[in-house]
Amino acid sequence: MTNKLTIHELAEISKQIIRYNQHSSGGYIACPLFVHYGFSWLRDGSFIANAMDTAGETASSELFHGWVNRVVARQKDHIEQLLQRHVRGEAIGEHEFLHTRYHLDGRDDKNSEWGHFQLDGYGTWLWGLAEHLRAAGASALPDTYKVSAELTVRYLCAFWKLPNFDCWEERNDQVHPSTLACIYGGLSAIEPYLEIPGITETIHNIRQFLLERCVHPESGHIVKSLRPVPGEDRYEFVHDGVDASLMWLCRPFGVFAADDPVMAATIQKIRTDLRTPQGGVRRFPGDEYYGGGEWILLTAWLGWIETELNRRDEAEAALAWIARQADELGRLPEQVPNALLSMDTYEGWVNRWGPPASPLLWSHAMYLVLYSQLYR
Repeated sequence: MTNKLTIHELAEISKQIIRYNQHSSGGYIACPLFVHYGFSWLRDGSFIANAMDTAGETASSELFHGWVNRVVARQKDHIEQLLQRHVRGEAIGEHEFLHTRYHLDGRDDKNSEWGHFQLDGYGTWLWGLAEHLRAAGASALPDTYKVSAELTVRYLCAFWKLPNFDCWEERNDQVHPSTLACIYGGLSAIEPYLEIPGITETIHNIRQFLLERCVHPESGHIVKSLRPVPGEDRYEFVHDGVDASLMWLCRPFGVFAADDPVMAATIQKIRTDLRTPQGGVRRFPGDEYYGGGEWILLTAWLGWIETELNRRDEAEAALAWIARQADELGRLPEQVPNALLSMDTYEGWVNRWGPPASPLLWSHAMYLVLYSQLYR
């Protein structure tokens, strides 16, 4: 490796970078050196906290979950109002739903240019919290978490089917299978800790929706996104290709096993359409963000899937590829421009926002997850 770091050294550096960039409140800044990512996302943060649990840094994970607990609990009255309006059949404006990211001290992000109605983070948090409890050997949900966890479950059970922004902060008029995977995984993981009417039924309904509405009729893979047809009980595919985030349906959320025919077809299409000859993984075909480069965290995710399929050589190759992308200080970026779809688009983003975000804590987190799968 040109930067002379071993894969083991990079694992230690990754833990340090995550620790150093966790606010005293518990929130993880997405990227400390990229002004647009100066928030803590529930989705990113939950995956980062889980990686720290995996790496034995349970105190860091506990601090993050306490931060989310406070963020959700303080919005109790607002969530109850949303749920009551839903029962009455009232229209709810997109801006009225819970936010997807927050300032590190827990305040709402009210001024950034991205939309806010995004459900994946709340499902991922429930999953991450349940995983943290299991890692800590807890057999019951602590009383301090009951209000926020119950509110989150009821919120997701009520609104899981509504179009909302995907995990890339795009396409808010569509339903995204990767978002449904987050909700399914969160409800399934937290269910043993809570008794809430409707949770089991919602878990079942999400899986059936994925099977009945989201599978391409010819190739058999899960599609990237779909849209409800106004006035009809049906959906139309908007993007019938794949998105790398569809790997979440397998790991960690367990909607489908890696060798399930639907999942196997999806994974193979991700390999074919999104993995580059260099070994990195793009988000989706036609991606324009920074020219459609290869993402560190998605490459780690595919490596994780390969371990599930007993393809260790492929997983080790993914880990090694990621390690080669680290700079001399061991910092991993969000994506790298080694196999761009469009250099012009890349340069346009660089001129607008500067180079891709680095270090991205989520990249370091997923490196730790893959590393733990191979060397724990």
